[in-house]
Amino acid sequence: MAHPMKHALFVHVLFALMLTANTASASEEMSDIHTVFMRSTFKVVGKASGRNKSAQGTAFILAKPSATDPHKAYFVLVTAGHVLKNMVGDEAVLFLRKKIGDTYQRMLYPITIRKSGRPLWVDHPEADVAVMYISLPTEADVIPVATSLLATDEMLKQFSVHPGDRLSCLGFPRGIEANDAGFPILRSGQIASYPLVPTKSVGAFIFDFNVFEGNSGGPVYLSDSNRIYGGTTNMGTVQFLVGLVSEQAAYSEEIKMGRNTLTLPRQLGLAIVIHASLIRETLDMLPQPEGE
Repeated sequence: MAHPMKHALFVHVLFALMLTANTASASEEMSDIHTVFMRSTFKVVGKASGRNKSAQGTAFILAKPSATDPHKAYFVLVTAGHVLKNMVGDEAVLFLRKKIGDTYQRMLYPITIRKSGRPLWVDHPEADVAVMYISLPTEADVIPVATSLLATDEMLKQFSVHPGDRLSCLGFPRGIEANDAGFPILRSGQIASYPLVPTKSVGAFIFDFNVFEGNSGGPVYLSDSNRIYGGTTNMGTVQFLVGLVSEQAAYSEEIKMGRNTLTLPRQLGLAIVIHASLIRETLDMLPQPEGE
């Protein structure tokens, strides 16, 4: 695939560019979590085994703080682990965007996911999560998500997150984009299982959200105004990342056909969402960048 950004200097660099945004400007951008996630979420496409086949999913960009400089962070691509595993070869394409005036334009940006067949990402040992450092062209429009937005058990308890809560999710169902600029599609659903904590042992929860190919890896987040928790109604907005989409919940149905039994997979229109605490654990598994 032709790449329109051949002048970008960091296409093949593993470790990310350092962020230099100050706290005040970051705070202003974080006032609307829907827009932040829209501008941090991208389609990722790679080759799959078989002729003319492709693998695709959703990825979002986090800012992992530097261990030595509190004013700097590294871009980290986050997605479901199987999204990258299903891609063959050393490269994939991230569908970035750049802003020109008041409009946005799609940017096809090749990223290196393996080196000589060796994965450059880190997998969680027990959950469908993958993370990797990534460099991005300076002209790309990206608002990386702060790691402070990753929900912890304490946050879920403090804000009384429970079954029936409505969550938002961004992704590219069947690879479909919201517009020509390549923005993701926003959908929503309710938490459909219990309990949610402790997230370390629960691992994932069920989300009343119909998953399609291309949704895997999409961020699932809470944004709720004047929320009731702690026995009272609290003014303001509660917002944080609850997890990422892993897969469609399914079951197998056995159909008797004479002496034979046919087993057919059936979809339930439900998603399995990996808890954000396991994303944080995977981030902690990343090696320190060179020079740290």
